[in-house]
Amino acid sequence: MRLGGALRARWGRTGRAARWGAAAAAIALVGGTAAVGATAGEAPRVRTSEQNVAVVDGPKNDQRVTLDTTFYAPLGRARGPAVMIGHGFGGDKHGVAEEARALAREGYAVLAWSARGFGRSTGEIALNSPDYEVKDTRQLIDWLAKRPEVQLDGPGDPRLGMAGESYGGAIALMTAAYDRRVDAIAPQITWNDLADSLFPDASGGGAGNGVFKKLWAGLFFTDGAGSSACGRFLPSLCEMYQKVAETGAPTADAVATLRRSSPSSVIDRVKVPTLLVQGQADSLFPLDQADANARGIARNGAPVSVVWYQGGHDGGDSETGRVRGLLRDFFDARLRGGAASRDGFAVTRAGGLDSSTQQVVVEEATARAYPGLGAGPRTLPLDGREQTVFNPAGGSPASISALPGLGALGGLGDLGGLAGGLGGGLPVDMPGQSAQFDTAPLASPLRLTGAATVRIAVSGKGPVPLFAKLYDVSPGGLSVPARRIAAPLRVTPGGEATVTLPAMDYRFDRGHRLRVVLATTDMGFATPPQPASYKVRVVSGLTVPTVPALKTEPTPIPAWVWVLPLVAFAIAAGILVRGRRGRMTEPSLSDVPLEISGLTKKYKNGHLAVADLSFRVEKGQVLGLLGPNGAGKTTTLRMLMGLIHPDSGEIRIFGHRVTPGAPVLSRLGSFVEGPGFLPHLSGRDNLDLYWRATGRPLDEAHMDEALRIAGLGPALERAVRTYSQGMRQRLAIAQAMLGLPDLLVLDEPTNGLDPPQIREMREVLVRYAADGRTVIVSSHLLAEVEQTCTHAVVMAGGRRVAAGPVAEITGSGRRLEDAFLEIIGEAP
Repeated sequence: MRLGGALRARWGRTGRAARWGAAAAAIALVGGTAAVGATAGEAPRVRTSEQNVAVVDGPKNDQRVTLDTTFYAPLGRARGPAVMIGHGFGGDKHGVAEEARALAREGYAVLAWSARGFGRSTGEIALNSPDYEVKDTRQLIDWLAKRPEVQLDGPGDPRLGMAGESYGGAIALMTAAYDRRVDAIAPQITWNDLADSLFPDASGGGAGNGVFKKLWAGLFFTDGAGSSACGRFLPSLCEMYQKVAETGAPTADAVATLRRSSPSSVIDRVKVPTLLVQGQADSLFPLDQADANARGIARNGAPVSVVWYQGGHDGGDSETGRVRGLLRDFFDARLRGGAASRDGFAVTRAGGLDSSTQQVVVEEATARAYPGLGAGPRTLPLDGREQTVFNPAGGSPASISALPGLGALGGLGDLGGLAGGLGGGLPVDMPGQSAQFDTAPLASPLRLTGAATVRIAVSGKGPVPLFAKLYDVSPGGLSVPARRIAAPLRVTPGGEATVTLPAMDYRFDRGHRLRVVLATTDMGFATPPQPASYKVRVVSGLTVPTVPALKTEPTPIPAWVWVLPLVAFAIAAGILVRGRRGRMTEPSLSDVPLEISGLTKKYKNGHLAVADLSFRVEKGQVLGLLGPNGAGKTTTLRMLMGLIHPDSGEIRIFGHRVTPGAPVLSRLGSFVEGPGFLPHLSGRDNLDLYWRATGRPLDEAHMDEALRIAGLGPALERAVRTYSQGMRQRLAIAQAMLGLPDLLVLDEPTNGLDPPQIREMREVLVRYAADGRTVIVSSHLLAEVEQTCTHAVVMAGGRRVAAGPVAEITGSGRRLEDAFLEIIGEAP
């Protein structure tokens, strides 16, 4: 999948399924114009026209640029308001075509354009600079004012709204600040301060003290790079990025340049009605960016509505139909004088599972006014003991939160495996690299809405980058992230800092604890390469914002649920489907380690990775999951571990349906190639730190039993840096075996081992399954599978092509390799 295509999947979504109004109409091309037909009773027909609009921009108004545009006009209507829709970064005007047509069918005159440097538009990317992109949009407004289809408020002044996601949302805010002809804006998942977004600092020190968001920035600046290092960016921006990327620290010039392209620099000039739609699954532009925009615009006296939905740059549910409805209602109210579109604040709470009742919660919460991120604070005492944390040499292995930037690359098979091997799901906090502080169990449920804060103290040497996260810890010790987003900060040792945790809307059930985790590394950020140790403690309780004014009501399951990933699928199934498939727990399968039924996963690039896969694994079996590269094995394992969501079908472990963070996942142990340990610690200390990081009681670790099965002997007391590859593999297997999970999932466990080590690994797996536990192995070494596994499932092209005992698959006198090649159609 091309990087540009991956970015477009998040920065400017395309190919949306939901539509407003009636069914889609046929498109007939006539010359350079497309007329969209409509039958009786449908919305107006829409005529589209393509044109290149010449503009002049630059600091000295000396750059001539041609913008590629499409104009959508409803037929048979009088003049109507106009709407300009900007595209996401890495995209172009075609990415918003469906939204544009939908608005045009509602009677709006809609203009979509490819921003300078994108698509067929000329010029270089300047990041929505006032000297470049803003001047371009102002001249597009001049062009709209001359169209006979557009309603005018005065000479040269069209009745105008602007909308767009991410890059397109920022240009709506920036244009509204510089051009008073804009009457209403609806920016989505966009930024307030680009410097603070790429150099965030949760201690409030500002971008100049922030931690570099290296993965997102890297994808941002190198997308589409051709003959130059930064593609079609202005050379000055390319040079700025390269300097920052080399040092991992912001320069004063970089901060000033990014802020010049930020609404924060001109927010006092935005005085039009605004609808801000921000995603809760967004590590690039989190909810605090919308909060800053809302507070700034409200200070100007303009009406502001804020909506938090389930999606964002990191994925999640895009809620396409609902969001489009919000925009339509907003523009109807603000450009046509219709009824008020909605309350001042709304939060979608769809796809949650109340662990105390095992009931799916589907609701939307609303309030008459946006409360801000710190409303209704409540303070919970924290265990404040001092803890030692380490920063590893080279900053690697790093902990993982949202994997900023890589969330858009759905085809990364090994990524999910890595996470699974280090803890069974994201985020992953590497042993020894994080401190954790817990509240007492809650006496009653708590709904956190906003950004929690805590004050900490750090001792050590040098400025300390830390990454703050919030977890939900169940009474059984299972720890799941409240949001898969980290809040980075930099602390001066010997001092204290108030940490603002990621903003969210999340319910903590009665009996659960809130856990604050402070890690020294995060894969998405630049961290110091020098090894170091620090002592961290909390010096205050956890201040939790709540919004009692929010009113919630159960909502019906809308059409867009059917295109959601696994969480939303569970909602729809739990409410709409009768019988066994609709239950969260199936008692008749309580003794069955794994049953997969009708599992299907198709990635956004169109690749069908898994198609209608079904098989069952019984106790005591060692099952080999076989198939050529691209067969869908890794995708299947990622779905099994709850790391990615199937499009349809279900996975049950001991009768419990697998959902992200499901308690039954505590009975699953997993490992993939590439184990990561702290090299200066012994094998035993690494395992001990890992288990303590899980938050589960020490007496549940069964450390001695796991170590006896792994067979490392005296090597456990040696530093891991002295281990051979085989010893590291066996230590990783021991880590996966901690707690003696009933189901052990291993992806290529013998990768990189020599023949004696492979034989030892085979004996480990056989011993583990001997007591009635179950092992699933994905491997390319068919000879080993034949000697180790009792059963096998063979996949090809995402489908199951054979399954059963290994002896039955091979048949009389054949090797498994020969049978495998024959089954997948590659026998000589």
